[in-house]
Amino acid sequence: MLVLFYVASAVFVVGLVLKLVQYGRTPAPLKIPTTPAPATRGGVIWRLVKEVTVFESLFKGDLLLWLFAILFHGGLLLVTVRHLRYFLDPVPEVIVWLQPFGIYGGMAMVVGLLGLWGRRLLIARVRYISTVSDHLWLLLLLVLAGSGLLMTFVTHPDVVAVKAFVRGAITFSPEPFPSDLMVALHLLAFFVLLVLFPFSKLLHAPGLFFSPTRNQADDPRERRHLASWAAALEREKAGAEER
Repeated sequence: MLVLFYVASAVFVVGLVLKLVQYGRTPAPLKIPTTPAPATRGGVIWRLVKEVTVFESLFKGDLLLWLFAILFHGGLLLVTVRHLRYFLDPVPEVIVWLQPFGIYGGMAMVVGLLGLWGRRLLIARVRYISTVSDHLWLLLLLVLAGSGLLMTFVTHPDVVAVKAFVRGAITFSPEPFPSDLMVALHLLAFFVLLVLFPFSKLLHAPGLFFSPTRNQADDPRERRHLASWAAALEREKAGAEER
């Protein structure tokens, strides 16, 4: 399990960095902000903040989808904060105080995922464009969230042993893996998520910041938009004309 931990973490970090570099280097030759769009850079930043925190455009476009998405992503945030206790020693008071909310977050995750899956199964136009991978991703996330809730309410694994294993892994001082099947299932689902994340649709999380429909100001009359490669061509042309 320790080897899987390191392999999954390495694939996640390297794959994510390579994808972000690819996004950053991809030219945006056209001015294509989704209107109504802000006309200033400050407005673009505020727009991105609202997209990341409250999914503003999704709220305006599909209220039901927004509800399930908020439940899932909000729950995921609370669960992530709750899991920080396995990595930190001593655990900050604020993390201790937020522990019960992490349990509610796990419940919200399951409800949100079931809603998202039901939407793909019951709405014809969404079912038509859904692929096998879409359903497998929802299943994987449900296994991850469901196994976490089962450990909280049913199986009750040795939390001290789990924390010792995690702390040992991140500090390169290995500790024995707790002999608990539900913990193993939970971690295996998490490792699969880490490995596949950089190559999946879930990359929309950081990809949002690179989307020209969201990160461009609506100022084509005030400022000419010129991609880097086009600017280089213009400089070469100007140099040739001067010679």
